[in-house]
Amino acid sequence: MSETRVERDALGDIGVPAAALWGSSTQRAIENFPISQRRFSRQFIWALGIIKSKAAQVNGELGLLPDDQAKAISKAAAEVAEGRHDAQFPLDVFQTGSGTSTNMNANEVIANLANISLGGSAGGYDPIHPNDHVNRCQSSNDVIPSAIHLAAACDVESRLIPSLDRLRKELAGKARQFDGIVKVGRTHLMDAMPVRLGQEFAGYARQVEKGIERLRRILPALCEIALGGTAVGTGFGAHPDFAPKVCGMLSDETGLDYRPAAQAFEALSSRSACAELAGCLSATATSMVRIADDIRLLASGPRLGLGEIKIPALQPGSSIMPGKVNPVMPEMVAQVGTQVTANSTAVTIASQAGHLELSTMLPVIAANLLESIDIMSNAASVFAGRCVAGIEADEERCSFEMERNLALATALAQKIGYAKACSVAKTAAATGRTVRQTALDMEIADEEELEALLDADNLTRAHRP
Repeated sequence: MSETRVERDALGDIGVPAAALWGSSTQRAIENFPISQRRFSRQFIWALGIIKSKAAQVNGELGLLPDDQAKAISKAAAEVAEGRHDAQFPLDVFQTGSGTSTNMNANEVIANLANISLGGSAGGYDPIHPNDHVNRCQSSNDVIPSAIHLAAACDVESRLIPSLDRLRKELAGKARQFDGIVKVGRTHLMDAMPVRLGQEFAGYARQVEKGIERLRRILPALCEIALGGTAVGTGFGAHPDFAPKVCGMLSDETGLDYRPAAQAFEALSSRSACAELAGCLSATATSMVRIADDIRLLASGPRLGLGEIKIPALQPGSSIMPGKVNPVMPEMVAQVGTQVTANSTAVTIASQAGHLELSTMLPVIAANLLESIDIMSNAASVFAGRCVAGIEADEERCSFEMERNLALATALAQKIGYAKACSVAKTAAATGRTVRQTALDMEIADEEELEALLDADNLTRAHRP
């Protein structure tokens, strides 16, 4: 058996591996773009397959394809969506800016699968042709942005939001668990007025909750897709009922409300929804990093750091220092957040690219956007389950440090004024005594009144609604 088959296209003959399901267009892209070995994600290939499958069904219903061809194409595309042919999608992300190479990769693989199912062979394209039949009513220019939106929206809805909600619930649970533990508050990393450990964790939970709210707000924009605009936004070559029917099927498949773009020229030339999602992802990642860094700091020690909480010990932390355990989960989150922020920058810049009727950095948008959703989903879930769920408070340490807190002098200011309260704090610092002991020595108030003034728990509730 020959190792290659020869296919002919508008540029002439080209050899394609005999066992490959792709064709001449894909082979030329393989040879043209040996750039990074970075491939399109499983989620993106799923989205391409689903779009091609539903498009074939609709083309059959509209009488634009014979019934047997429509069924064969739809079945082959569904197999692509399921991941049964991922090895047949070898193209580098860094390729033509419209993603035409990958759209044709899908068209060729699906056409060959369909032809084989109808008794033909790979490379013959009879009776089904990649352009004429698999790509009917479509263009790379509307399919690729539609696949980006479809993949992103589904991953946000089915993976990222549930993972973030798990993290939110764990943080909120710790907020309730730690609500009675009063500790030193800190601003600028310096001792400040008392807070409850539960209040800190409630703040963390709300940060994640706000991230979820941002993501939910962006979903309707992602569910508006470019399909039906074809090459330049005029819809030339597409049946007027094609896009609405395909969107209806995509909605039934996913449970999200997909619809054709209100303005096709905008949908082809602008990736503003992708840029907005990238911003939401970056903002949420920023919150996750902030939370992880605080947890890492609060758990520092175990003896000579803050040590107000204990996080699960998951693995040895040093190849040379016996017994050392590091905050590996917070550090993982920090690295993921850094990558997401970098990806957001790439998506923002790529969303500006293109001229007139077309956006021309679609592959890099797809790669970075979907990577961010993927790694954030995994990070939030792992951080929740393997770190936050196991956090314990060192209540004794929190209480001990609270009594030594010089910022308690703030509670005296309303009685004796700022200047005299400052004198109490400075004297306490110089003598190593507590604010309470110093205030008694200076006869600021008697023990009973100081007990009321310096009630740390009450100070954390002074402005509680």
